[in-house]
Amino acid sequence: MDFSNLNYYVPSQVLNNPQTIIKDLIVYGATPAGITATVQAKRMGLTVAIAEFGNHIGGITASGLGATDLGAKDAIGGLSREFYKKIGKYYRKEEQWTFEPKAAKHVFTKWIEEHNIPVYYNQHLKKAVVKDKEINEIVMENGNTFKGTYFVDASYEGDLMARSNISYTVGRESNATYDETYNGVRFGEPHHKFETPVDPYVIEGDKDSGLLHGVSEADSTAQVSQGDGDHLIQSYNFRICLTKDPENHVSFPEPPKYDSNRYLLLLRYINAGVWDAMNLHIMLPNGKSDLNNYGAVSTDNIGMNYQWPEGSYQTREEIFQDHVNYNLGMLYFLSNDTRVPLHVREEVSQWGLPKDEFESTGHWPPQLYIRESRRMRSEYVMTDNNCLGKTRVNDSIGLASYQMDSHHVRRVVLDGKCVNEGDVEVPISPYPISYRSIRPRADECTNLLVPVCLSSSHIAYGSIRMEPVFMIIGQSAGAVAGLAFKNKTSVQNVDYNELKKELYNADQVLQWDAAIEDDPLERMKNTFGK
Repeated sequence: MDFSNLNYYVPSQVLNNPQTIIKDLIVYGATPAGITATVQAKRMGLTVAIAEFGNHIGGITASGLGATDLGAKDAIGGLSREFYKKIGKYYRKEEQWTFEPKAAKHVFTKWIEEHNIPVYYNQHLKKAVVKDKEINEIVMENGNTFKGTYFVDASYEGDLMARSNISYTVGRESNATYDETYNGVRFGEPHHKFETPVDPYVIEGDKDSGLLHGVSEADSTAQVSQGDGDHLIQSYNFRICLTKDPENHVSFPEPPKYDSNRYLLLLRYINAGVWDAMNLHIMLPNGKSDLNNYGAVSTDNIGMNYQWPEGSYQTREEIFQDHVNYNLGMLYFLSNDTRVPLHVREEVSQWGLPKDEFESTGHWPPQLYIRESRRMRSEYVMTDNNCLGKTRVNDSIGLASYQMDSHHVRRVVLDGKCVNEGDVEVPISPYPISYRSIRPRADECTNLLVPVCLSSSHIAYGSIRMEPVFMIIGQSAGAVAGLAFKNKTSVQNVDYNELKKELYNADQVLQWDAAIEDDPLERMKNTFGK
């Protein structure tokens, strides 16, 4: 299997004749949010261009996350809803919410082609030139320069935001910071926990033998107060597209750097009677699936991503490759290692990588699932009070409707046993996202919008961070840029009533009607009687 093109970062060579690209709007990142921002701005008459860090469009939506994380479908409007209708057309249906990666790529590619949007690939941001609180240009490692009147940072990491010296944070705030309920350290949550005790030591029962791979802290340092803040982030993984189709099936290859010892904790867990690591395996069209993390030990590479948000590109490349090796290695281990029970090996061996997906990267998805990175700190911070309906904003640019969802951030030892910490899954009803949360403070920058790494607490971001919502916010950011350009003003000074009219004209859903039956919290109450 050829994984030579499976990289986050390959250093750029300085071009002999670097380009200068001048547009009304420059979007950094061909994520779904970046694409919808660009399409909306182009529809409003702006000249646009996308500078994409890698050579892949569509972010995680086109890289394995084919089982869309939904709260309420009726909360999804505008280009985001149009995306799922176009996916439906691809499958000859009215609408489709689960899809193959190549279907998502097809829709995004068509959008870009239909709107004649230039995309520049492998553009590694080197610096942003900011004068008088405005970004004048951004410069890439290869020497290319992108000049714009307005900019959108649609990257998962917020790199343009950070290089423009805009305030941001990384990690979990304490509950006390914003008077929240579900932020900070979270022990004792009911999901993805160890269902039976597992010894964490290399030699069982021997503390002096050291900790197994994947266990980060021993008893003496692991216990901290519930709700305390720290600088840790929820775990990453790949959303892995698999198939059982023998005509479209590639057996799991040994990864470039395979170490079976990474899976001894998983093996002990299986031998203790719990085999659930591949339970969250949602079927997609044409016999494919979207494999996500499930249970105490699965595809989440817990604790191995802390340096990603502010790491150098080379540091991120090392983390990226570590996640490739961990996720692919887990599948190879489960299907090949003779220490694994036969019934597990036989079950996992039925699956493989699809031949007709990700052909240039060894059939492995090119985008790591960056669930959380930097988050801007603007004049308005979205918190769990918004998610829970305790606080409502009057400048909505779209709705979020998925539960507050944070994956575990660490795996530690308490009383000699493995414990996962950080998972939160709290159902909510749809709620509005503030226009103020996607724009920096005016005293920091007046021509940048940040629809992905927006201003939010850790736990509120766990709800907002879903790809349909990123498409919604991206489109709204494009509308802000369009109106700011039309009125020759800053992104902070766009009249909200004018913006609201523009968003309604674009079929965005800005408010939730309590009479609508498609409410995830009410569905949960009706189903479980809670």
